[in-house]
Amino acid sequence: MTLERSLINLRYNLRSLITGRLWLQVILAMILGVAFGILIGPTSGYVKPDLSEMIASWVALPGKVFLLGIQFIIIPLIVASVIRGIAAGEATEDIGRLGLSTILFFLVTTIIAVVIGLGAALIIKPGAYIDSALLQSIIPQTAPVETGGGVANGLPAVKEIPDLLTSLFPKDPLATFVSGNMLQTVISAIIIGVAMLAMAPGQRRPILELLESVQTVCMVIVGWVLKFVPYAVFGLLASIAARVGVSTLLAATVYVATVLIGLLLLLLVYLLIVMVMGRIGPLTFLKETREVMLLALSTSSSAAVMPLTLSTAEKKLGVRSGIARFVIPLGTTINMGGTALYQGVATLFLAQVFQVDIGISGMILVVVMATSASIGSPGTPGVGIVILATILESVGIPTAGIALIMGVDRILDMCRTSVNVTGDIAASITLNRLIPEEGDVKAAVLQEATVPVDDKPLS
Repeated sequence: MTLERSLINLRYNLRSLITGRLWLQVILAMILGVAFGILIGPTSGYVKPDLSEMIASWVALPGKVFLLGIQFIIIPLIVASVIRGIAAGEATEDIGRLGLSTILFFLVTTIIAVVIGLGAALIIKPGAYIDSALLQSIIPQTAPVETGGGVANGLPAVKEIPDLLTSLFPKDPLATFVSGNMLQTVISAIIIGVAMLAMAPGQRRPILELLESVQTVCMVIVGWVLKFVPYAVFGLLASIAARVGVSTLLAATVYVATVLIGLLLLLLVYLLIVMVMGRIGPLTFLKETREVMLLALSTSSSAAVMPLTLSTAEKKLGVRSGIARFVIPLGTTINMGGTALYQGVATLFLAQVFQVDIGISGMILVVVMATSASIGSPGTPGVGIVILATILESVGIPTAGIALIMGVDRILDMCRTSVNVTGDIAASITLNRLIPEEGDVKAAVLQEATVPVDDKPLS
């Protein structure tokens, strides 16, 4: 086993999913799942409520297995990928500068994403299209809401900030990996990877080979799990449609359109960044990334498609391996721009539904919380709903309102994952352009020192 073999070579585990048009299978499964769920739901009258609930639970079983399978491999895959991306010695990049630049890129683009989401929701006002009578039938026990009451409670006191910052650093790496705290997990992996750089190559080689084996095992499991994707989508959507009914799904149509418009605008931002910073045309970029975008759309997991994302960045878009193998595994965990945008739209949508005026301070809090909560959330399906519940509670919106959007969350989860993966590639292209290769820097310095001023070429 050699260190030249890496996560990028595991893309072949995903090749059959692309050639088999998994994205088309997923779309068909979505349509059939919603139709089947409506058919067995209580609103159709064909099936008794008790029997409908039992059928929905069994139909959702493949979807639950799929979600558990992705969650099973996410921690070891991310840890192994981040450590190897830093310590494998595949490039001699400036890790400190690269790390800070990567985090800054993702932070800025995530804030832009939330602002786009809030702007789209303010302009379109999707919550105005929900009938209050329908709302009471779906959520009969809605508690009265105090306008903006949660905003003040959600703002951390200045004296708490030092404790908040120190809580980001892990006390015990093994306990951190077990706990599932993704931000602390990534920080632990970065610390270990940087420490391994100080070791002699012979000393770190066994660890790197072990981590490579961990990556391979994870991708074998991913290959098994992804075979469940069409059945998972069918089962999850059928189960949700059976429980919430067709009226709820139709009521959320404008909300879905608002999120999709926001995601399209965010995609345009990424294309603009790639065009200006990376000197790659938008059509060329879309052509070269279409396979990974479709696979991300199908799986709803940026972690599962990571090998293909790396392959696309390095082989098709010319990103240096040292950049790609650091930025993309890190982006899989902390780059959740699409998820943050969705949370901004969902928060204002439910605020409009419940007629809660969160005000400017509430919107600022949404931007801060959506950005901070998205960074460090695992790249697995359905995590956006968990983060959304936290944001809603902080701005004084009943979390029971999530029932309104659960039925369409699967569709939006697929779309925002595809945009997230696109953002990972855009970041790697941008940083590949901004951070010169070490060999190029040394050559430039040498030329500057040896070539006389008068003899320098005009070009």
